[in-house]
Amino acid sequence: MTGTPGKRSTVSVRGAALLGAALMMLPGCSSQKTFEVSELCGTKVDPALVAPFLPEGEELKVDDSLTEPGQPRCKVYVDGTLHLYLRGDIVEPDFDPLKATEQSMRRLGDPAPADIGDGATIADHGAMAVRACTHQGEKRQYVLDLDGVDRPQDTAERRRALEEFLRSQLPVAMEAEGCRP
Repeated sequence: MTGTPGKRSTVSVRGAALLGAALMMLPGCSSQKTFEVSELCGTKVDPALVAPFLPEGEELKVDDSLTEPGQPRCKVYVDGTLHLYLRGDIVEPDFDPLKATEQSMRRLGDPAPADIGDGATIADHGAMAVRACTHQGEKRQYVLDLDGVDRPQDTAERRRALEEFLRSQLPVAMEAEGCRP
């Protein structure tokens, strides 16, 4: 009996370790979570439109500490990595935000016009839409801009997700800031 109990316990420990490793691989046993975001910059959003931009992870952080009246700002992090930066601005009616940001949109990759609001640009890693509005009785424009987007992995799919998000969120963000079409 001198060597047998030791061998059994070694096999038992090894078997338990393999069983534990196998259980860790089963769905629901990892610490990775899918996140549902229903509010950005103090404004309701459709979680299904935000989901494509976010990977699974352990920790979600939505930072809207830079938000000011008429200038909502929020950054969405998963596990400390920025995955979405959303900005809204109320600007003068004679300012052309799409023209002013042409170069930065090029840096976001292959910008192309989109039929959203009064004009929009969709790039590989970000997008911007503009719509004329009245804010506090004066003619203005509302600009909704997002970047920092690297998901979904497929560029065409990512661009579709950006366009869907802007199309849905532009009127919601405008209303939240009191900028009426």
